[in-house]
Amino acid sequence: MTEREVRAHYAGRSVKPRFHTLETDSTKLFVASIGADTLPPLLLIHGAPGAWYGYLRMLDDSLLQQRYHILSIERPGYGKSRKRRRAVTSINQQAACISQALSLNCSRKPAVVLGRSYGAPIAARLATLHPDRVGHLYLVSAAIDPDKEKFFWFSGWGRMPFVKLFLPRSLNIATAEKYSHAAELRQLLPCWTQLCMPVTVMQGGKDWIIDPGNFDFARRVLANTDARFIYLPDAGHVITSSHHDLVEELLLNTADSLYQQSALSARRP
Repeated sequence: MTEREVRAHYAGRSVKPRFHTLETDSTKLFVASIGADTLPPLLLIHGAPGAWYGYLRMLDDSLLQQRYHILSIERPGYGKSRKRRRAVTSINQQAACISQALSLNCSRKPAVVLGRSYGAPIAARLATLHPDRVGHLYLVSAAIDPDKEKFFWFSGWGRMPFVKLFLPRSLNIATAEKYSHAAELRQLLPCWTQLCMPVTVMQGGKDWIIDPGNFDFARRVLANTDARFIYLPDAGHVITSSHHDLVEELLLNTADSLYQQSALSARRP
């Protein structure tokens, strides 16, 4: 979407996102937020390529707005989160940078972190870096198995300097991430056993972008975790849009669960 299209989308709406830029000497993170910052945070992490408005339908969901402080980020290198020319291909660096978005929330309640596609392993790494700040992790259409990295016939062309001159910056970043993704995922392997919060994994059977074998990988590495696995045979890649009502229901139930846990903890002496 262009800036004009975003303005047109929100022109007649009473609830509009607030925009924030969190910057350090080495990182820059653009965040769109909706909802009271005293509500539990719902952090949304996009894939490759992607942008904050990839979660537009969730941002505009009035029921989610009533229960969450929704934070949709642009990952380092994408959109307005660009700090330098080189792509940030490190999952560790991405997760550390994105975790800054939680500083925008004032609720002191654990976050629900949802990562889609290439954003899923980053969400998982963020959860292991800050286990005390994440109450539930959602991995949707997750690209997490280092042995299931899917390449297409045109993947190699995107690495050629001449071709890169004519491609959007987001596609060049996505290509750089793709060629480092398997190695990054192998570094992430020890982290799966460190997840100590509930995890929900969602996968579509007709996802032509992410190999459904990633779902089987999730079952293996999360075998000893409080994990729920949801397989949707007729779903494609963008489950958060195609099955929005289901995702909404799951997130509302998670909000109820986290609230009850917080209430019980507050009553303990």
